[in-house]
Amino acid sequence: MLDEGADIVDIGGESTRPGAAPVPIQVELDRVIPVIERVTAELDVQVSVDTSKPEVMRAAVAAGASLVNDVDALRQPGALQAVCELDVPVCLMHMLGQPRSMQDAPRYDDVVAEVGVFLQQRVADAVAAGVDRAKIWIDPGFGFGKTLQHNLKLLKRLDYFADMGLPLLVGLSRKSMIGAILGNAPVERRLYGSLAAGVMALERGASILRVHDVAATADAVRVFTAVRNCDRPDLVASGSDGSRQ
Repeated sequence: MLDEGADIVDIGGESTRPGAAPVPIQVELDRVIPVIERVTAELDVQVSVDTSKPEVMRAAVAAGASLVNDVDALRQPGALQAVCELDVPVCLMHMLGQPRSMQDAPRYDDVVAEVGVFLQQRVADAVAAGVDRAKIWIDPGFGFGKTLQHNLKLLKRLDYFADMGLPLLVGLSRKSMIGAILGNAPVERRLYGSLAAGVMALERGASILRVHDVAATADAVRVFTAVRNCDRPDLVASGSDGSRQ
């Protein structure tokens, strides 16, 4: 992934796919800590820990992780305090319900507005608890308690979240929404749709793309960046744009 252009490696030990059951703390620790220790010891890369458990956050940062990626937006008891004390960047994601039930007929009156209110409130709660606002990222949570139509509306209006003035992380790669758009395409046939969605996300203000296919996405990002920076030949030539994959 690093050779293909990844800037951050996200490591998690508990599945958050629809219908997934939670795992015990010790199981999650046993899965992620040895990997984080080895990756950070052998590779020059920023490591993100994908967890909602404060115990795992603390152990992961002690092992070398430098970012917390929480699909539950620090709502678990002790999570806010842990991130405050660890003083590392954190990504707050919107999820309706929990993974095991989040796709059971999710409903919104206005998905964009409601996800926006949730994220604004979680950011405010984090800042009030002592988290540095400059270290907060946001993620609207594509596929986490959303129907296909909800996901499409979120992508169309992604600039609404970008206007919050915080780094905007988007995870669209290989999602079921891509498969549904492409006629129920299996995971192995979702690359091109994922690239199209990723570029649309960048156009609407996303600054971090969470992806599986790094090399292909990095090429798409370079083309997008060349067009965006066409008045800055120095940036186009170097491929430097500050975006992360």
